[in-house]
Amino acid sequence: MTAKFISKEQTKTREQTDKKRSKEKNVDESLKKIKVRLIPIWLRVLIIIFFTVISLIAGILVGYAVIGDGKPQDALKKETWTHIIDLVNKEK
Repeated sequence: MTAKFISKEQTKTREQTDKKRSKEKNVDESLKKIKVRLIPIWLRVLIIIFFTVISLIAGILVGYAVIGDGKPQDALKKETWTHIIDLVNKEK
């Protein structure tokens, strides 16, 4: 017959192993690195709003100049927009 050697780890009860695991887990959680955001959420929202406005203005300028055969700087004038609104409202 061969003799089996049983280590101390194998003879522990379930409660003892659970306690050991929970202690290791608590140590791991305390050693976790806190994640710091490079760009805060509020700044991300402002950046998205800024780029949305820029892309809207660029689209208006390109659309007015290329599709409408007008001057791009005329697309930003108030008179142009009042004329467009008058045309839309006149058809109704």
